Amino acid sequence: MKDLIVKKHPKSPVSEAYRAVRTNIQFANIDKDTKTILVTSATPGEGKSTTLSNVAITLADSGNKVLIMDCDFRKPKVHKTFEISNAVGITDLLLSGEDFQAHVHKAIHKNLHILTAGRVPSNPSEILDSKTMKQFIEHLKTFYDFILIDTPPVLPVTDAVILSTYVDKVILVCASGDVAIDYAKRAKESLDKVGADILGVVINKINIKSRNHYYYYYYHEKKKRKKND
Repeated sequence: MKDLIVKKHPKSPVSEAYRAVRTNIQFANIDKDTKTILVTSATPGEGKSTTLSNVAITLADSGNKVLIMDCDFRKPKVHKTFEISNAVGITDLLLSGEDFQAHVHKAIHKNLHILTAGRVPSNPSEILDSKTMKQFIEHLKTFYDFILIDTPPVLPVTDAVILSTYVDKVILVCASGDVAIDYAKRAKESLDKVGADILGVVINKINIKSRNHYYYYYYHEKKKRKKND
């Protein structure tokens, strides 16, 4: 669990920055109409899964009932971050129709539940775009205050873009110095084209040498919608 900074170092500046992300999410949800939040990045290795996991813990610490869904069916990581089994996960539940509560991980952190990805399917995009998947997420929304969904990066595959069309909000994680600006712009454009509601961007991996750690910064971005004449 080395990536779970808010558990290992709750008083660190990095943990405070994650709590700032939580605060912005809560302010954005003042009308209680945001439950599903997709977290993605432009390219691999930018820290989307780490960001999602830490923000989820901060939301749970505020008394919210939170579910993490690992919908990165190509390279799932959430089970590794939390050191839990991935023997049965989302893809298995969709195929079997079993009650998710029999396989959700509940004992990791107070108010936090986790559904791992499960077996790696041959057709991840089709599964994410299926009626069964959409109904499954709608069913889960009745049990949780927030559902944070991890997906593959935007540019290599279409999974995140597909899923963004039926979740409430999207957070885009960008690694400073790692991702090319053009790639970040292309990722945002891909999400914009399908009408994804981008809540904001997390800029991470900004090295502050004087403190020898990474600082995570969040800003809220108001999405401008063009009205048809």
